[in-house]
Amino acid sequence: MIPRTLIVFLFSTAAAFAQSRAPGAIEADIVIFGGTSSGVAAAVQARRMGKTAVIAEWTQHLGGLTTGGLGATDIGNKGAIGGIAREFYEQIAEHYAKPEAWTFESGKAADSRRDKRGDPVAEKNGRATMWTFEPHVAMDIYKKWLADAGVDAHLGERLARVKKDGARIVEFTTERGNTYRGKMFIDASYEGDLMAKAGVSYRVGREANAEYGETLDGVRAETPQHQFTVEVDPYVRPGDPASGLIPLVQPGDGGNPGASDKCVQAYNFRLCMTRVKENVVPWSALKPAGYDERQFELLARYVEALEKAGQPAKGILMGPTPMPNGKTDTNNAGAMSTDFIGMNYAYPDADYAARERIVGEHRDYTLGFLYFLATSPRVPPHLRDRVNEWGLARDEFAATGHFPPQMYVREARRMVSDYVATEADCRWQRKPDDAVALGAYGMDSHNCQRIVQRGFARNEGDVQVGVNGPYPVSYRSIVPGADQAENLFVPVCLSATHIAYGSIRMEPVFMILGQSSATAAALAIDTQVPVQRLDYAKLRERLVADGQVVEWTGPARKSAINFNAKQLPGIVLDDTDAKFTGEWTHSSAARSLGAGYQHDDNADKGRKSAVFSPEIAESGEYEIFLLYPPLENRASNVPVTIAIEGGATKTVKVNQKQAGANNEASLGTFQLPAGKSVTVTISNEGTDGHVIVDGLQLIKK
Repeated sequence: MIPRTLIVFLFSTAAAFAQSRAPGAIEADIVIFGGTSSGVAAAVQARRMGKTAVIAEWTQHLGGLTTGGLGATDIGNKGAIGGIAREFYEQIAEHYAKPEAWTFESGKAADSRRDKRGDPVAEKNGRATMWTFEPHVAMDIYKKWLADAGVDAHLGERLARVKKDGARIVEFTTERGNTYRGKMFIDASYEGDLMAKAGVSYRVGREANAEYGETLDGVRAETPQHQFTVEVDPYVRPGDPASGLIPLVQPGDGGNPGASDKCVQAYNFRLCMTRVKENVVPWSALKPAGYDERQFELLARYVEALEKAGQPAKGILMGPTPMPNGKTDTNNAGAMSTDFIGMNYAYPDADYAARERIVGEHRDYTLGFLYFLATSPRVPPHLRDRVNEWGLARDEFAATGHFPPQMYVREARRMVSDYVATEADCRWQRKPDDAVALGAYGMDSHNCQRIVQRGFARNEGDVQVGVNGPYPVSYRSIVPGADQAENLFVPVCLSATHIAYGSIRMEPVFMILGQSSATAAALAIDTQVPVQRLDYAKLRERLVADGQVVEWTGPARKSAINFNAKQLPGIVLDDTDAKFTGEWTHSSAARSLGAGYQHDDNADKGRKSAVFSPEIAESGEYEIFLLYPPLENRASNVPVTIAIEGGATKTVKVNQKQAGANNEASLGTFQLPAGKSVTVTISNEGTDGHVIVDGLQLIKK
């Protein structure tokens, strides 16, 4: 059974960082609500600006997702990361440069010291960065930062009420009876509780495409990724709608394409897993209380349908990204995984008791999903055995039963201020002149609904489209309208549409926006002006002096629009047409064929491959091209084997750091018989970087 400590871990009454105290008044120049990565960066910067600061965090966890399991940093472009955020990743590199940091792996310290690849800032300043890390390492850095700065972080401080004098926040009071008074306030929470209690305008859900002239917002007409690739019956009695829906399928038709709704992209937990035997907590030890296998009927039917269709599940129905010491940051991957789709709509505006219930439901779903895959006889043995190679890392999150203490709240409330970031910002079609950060990650949304379409279960809402390059995030997007709050900053639940927020909402950017907020708050105190009237020129001067990157001077991507197979001549296969061996990770961070590509995580060399088997309609001479988005971190020696039935076999090495105008590299010209006469196999055997599988193109001479 699941340990009792895990049942109550998120909402216990004893603080985990700062000691509980008798109710009273707590004063600081800058009061920060939210002990996320953004809140920690804001507190550190406030002290560097000569101001006092305090953090009040409503959960029992400090550091948000950065210390809560998300160790595979979502970056977009390392050159866009500066200031305190960059200091964090430099300190991660410093930690792993020490041989003693590698408790379950050896020989990695030297690599950590010299790793500046793909990071133009590190290549210039000589200070290595590292962007993957274990949760406890991130926590140690954050705690040291706050201790060195002399900042108290009070945990378990649920917001009760806010007192204002006109448009100025005077103080807020928590359910414990503590009152926090300050000159400036920063809402760095994932939920935007202070912002909402202060009467600032916000919205929850997706905008209609028409509202801001977007193309990727609202209900999606098509959702090609993280989608069911086989037909899965959603009814209690298969084929009988009158029998009702099985669990994990929602009623309704999903809405009209492009329309607004109140749906929120799915939440999950980023699991720290391992296959190191002496450090594994097996799934069998984590059976959730009240587990009912019938709740996973859809999952059972899904894996059975995959087997029947000759498409047996690859990997473990999750996306484990390697972290140091044999651990992972494991995310959602595929049609059914750790995302609890459609079960979070009430969370953003819920009171704390309701949030506790919703978090518990997400936790139980995750543990139930894992327990089902590990134990159910309805799971094919090959999949069950692979899942049981893994477990939670025993040396992480010991206080919470080794399960992450922070749910991944990908999106909750979003402020509506004088500047709303939209798809146009991400595509370089609009450029604000008051940047306080750069966004760089692709426009990304996880699925929002799981509904019935054409008689079968379908997911709706996933979007993965690249941006044109790092783009500015406006100062006006982190401050409310002047008539609503003149001394408040909102660096996390900032003013952006659903799809633009999907690009901005990355932990390094939250750190950057937290630092920028604290800098602006200190300057507003010094000049005694409302935050909306702060002199941007002076703010920018200080941001740049502190190493922030507020303007992109590097190249743009060739295009943020992906290729469509129908746009290319000849026979074209996408990565979805390949047969994969080993655990590959889907990405959409670069221009690609279709909705994304697969990469090998630069791990498990020699254990991963992908095979294309094109159908040749007419025999003849064909030039074969491998398709992939090139980047400096790619492998320069990818072995690609072309095997012709009844003919020769040839292996060529492809340098995936470079490619042609259409992301292509020629593998040569071959005489091919009609039918399925040729296979093209991409391997990661002996490769020196990330191996990419995006597509294959054959052009008849």
